[in-house]
Amino acid sequence: MCFGIPMQIKKIDQFIAHCEAKGFEREVNLFMLQYEELAVGDYIVSHLGQAIQKVTAEQAEAAWEIYDEMNQIDKEPPRA
Repeated sequence: MCFGIPMQIKKIDQFIAHCEAKGFEREVNLFMLQYEELAVGDYIVSHLGQAIQKVTAEQAEAAWEIYDEMNQIDKEPPRA
């Protein structure tokens, strides 16, 4: 299963955005969103190195809350 990861744009260089999420930095290709108005500080969803959707800060935070909950469940010992 694959997830889109919400990330904040820190720098844009043509069709490449330098993004950050949870302390991790990645370069993300913006070509698929070339008709969106994107700026430093905006949030995108990154999937396999491609920006696939622009989202609000609230949507990004809500996604991270869900991912954090899933990660916590994964760390819990199995129930007998």
